[in-house]
Amino acid sequence: MQTTTSSLMKMKQEGRKITALTAYDYAFACMLDQEGIEIILVGDSLGMVVQGKKNTLAVTMDEILYHTSMVARACQSAMVVGDMPFMSYQGSLDRAVENAGRFLKEAGASAVKLEGGADVCPAINAMARAGIPVQAHIGLTPQSVHQMGGFKVQRDEERLLKDAKDVENAGAFSVVLEGIPSPIAEKITKTLKIPTIGIGAGPACDGQILVLHDMLGINDRFLPKFVKKYADLAGEARKGLASYIEEVKQGKFPSDEYEYK
Repeated sequence: MQTTTSSLMKMKQEGRKITALTAYDYAFACMLDQEGIEIILVGDSLGMVVQGKKNTLAVTMDEILYHTSMVARACQSAMVVGDMPFMSYQGSLDRAVENAGRFLKEAGASAVKLEGGADVCPAINAMARAGIPVQAHIGLTPQSVHQMGGFKVQRDEERLLKDAKDVENAGAFSVVLEGIPSPIAEKITKTLKIPTIGIGAGPACDGQILVLHDMLGINDRFLPKFVKKYADLAGEARKGLASYIEEVKQGKFPSDEYEYK
């Protein structure tokens, strides 16, 4: 069954947890969709985990649209959310709506995500009025890493509650809560009618999201406290690579069974 904004709202109302992960290409998106994930976010995190950059700020619209189109082609049931990159929505409202529309029109996404609280509510409202579903993102917002002075846990309960209510009132269909202490995230989740998706925000959120490359152990970089590694794909891949290199150098591959006669 196709995941929609309505089905996500119903899941919150019924107390059923929402599952979400990032993906950046067709192969992984196929696996996630086939396993029944509800939301696939084509995150601007691709700047760090795919492109090897220090943060997400340099990711462009064309780059993320390219990755979103690959993911969207793979999905039959998951909702594909395209992550709006830095400076694609912070300027004029017309430009923000135009860029958001490209995710649906050109890349095949079902929704977009943008970072910020009260400050981005005009953009959320303009997109929603244009028929574009918007997922909000408050708390630790990576695109504001320099303004925040680094990747820091956000503890201002009054501001966070206000941001959450503001994005809901502006028309967001859900909101990502990142880097927020569990008690605050729980209070936000109970306050809002729309679903909350947590990342480093404790178990009370309506759903959870992680970066795919982190939870599958593809990356060797530092992992935040909130990441649980469910596999060690990097370790398994290295074993396979080492065996291949050794067998080729020793003349063991290709053996007879891999030859055409």
